[in-house]
Amino acid sequence: MNKVLVTGGGGFLGIHLVRRLRARGVVVHAFQRSAYPALEQLGVRQFRGDLAVDRAVLAEAVAGCDVVFHVAAKAGVWGDYRHYHQANVTGTLNVLNACLEAGVSRLVYTSSPSVTFDGEDQEGVDERAPYPTQFLTAYPATKAEAEQMVREFADDRLATVSLRPHLIWGPGDQHLVPRVVDRAKAGRLRLVGGDDKLVDTVYIDNCVDAHLAAAERLAPGNALSGQAYFITNGEPLPMAAVINGIVQAAGLAPIQKRVSPRLAYAAGVLMEGGARLLGMRREPPMTRFVAAQLGTAHWFDISAARRDLGYEPTVSMADGFAKLAEAFQRDGLWWRR
Repeated sequence: MNKVLVTGGGGFLGIHLVRRLRARGVVVHAFQRSAYPALEQLGVRQFRGDLAVDRAVLAEAVAGCDVVFHVAAKAGVWGDYRHYHQANVTGTLNVLNACLEAGVSRLVYTSSPSVTFDGEDQEGVDERAPYPTQFLTAYPATKAEAEQMVREFADDRLATVSLRPHLIWGPGDQHLVPRVVDRAKAGRLRLVGGDDKLVDTVYIDNCVDAHLAAAERLAPGNALSGQAYFITNGEPLPMAAVINGIVQAAGLAPIQKRVSPRLAYAAGVLMEGGARLLGMRREPPMTRFVAAQLGTAHWFDISAARRDLGYEPTVSMADGFAKLAEAFQRDGLWWRR
């Protein structure tokens, strides 16, 4: 890799990926809605715009690049389907077309394991798991549509690979860690169900490793092109262990109180209904999707990523929690800054 574009370069995964690329001496362009001082300090050329609308800016950002990491997405479990479709599907289509027009030969797409989630347990599933016929919310629905498009675009000009990292976390996270810690501090965090349901996550450094490995091995026409891979730490744990690992890293007492999966789902139904009735834009405290995610198993067979990408997690869950604790001691609640 000599020159790359990272969409969503200012986000959690994006900035960690950019740092690693710059450490290797790679020239990096970043495309996102806002300017980030951290990217400027890394010597990254920034392009600001909306991937679904600003195709001329995107074309300028892609020019001369040999690899594109398409990380940008609209994440979340609540909101208007049209907004998710515009960001995740139209935006991805524009990135794919920009790659073809600029002669980019490799694209690594950040997808999500939720593209295969049908509301039931996922225990040791691999890439043969089908896309569901129905989704509980707009994010996985639009990510699934975008992933299928990325895979279909793979040909002898443009090699594409889709990675499905599950619950990325670590220092600097703006989603999972803040959500857990803020709710724990407010006394509003509960464990759902028992400890019989295991969950996979992936520490941020391991996720970056997977993206770089995919880019290095990808080429038009080879076996990777058009494929999708689950990416995790390979250490499934009870959700309570994951949540309390984060909570205790923040110096808080572990969560003990539990509710049943059925009660959590019923609360999600009621809160979603109330939010829609009141025309609320803000995500309710509980949704059906979140309840289903918390109450079911989610762990994946990553042997394909190990075999095809040479991926091997280097930071264990225990080491990750230790690094997170160090970050809290050093930086405090970084998302409140």
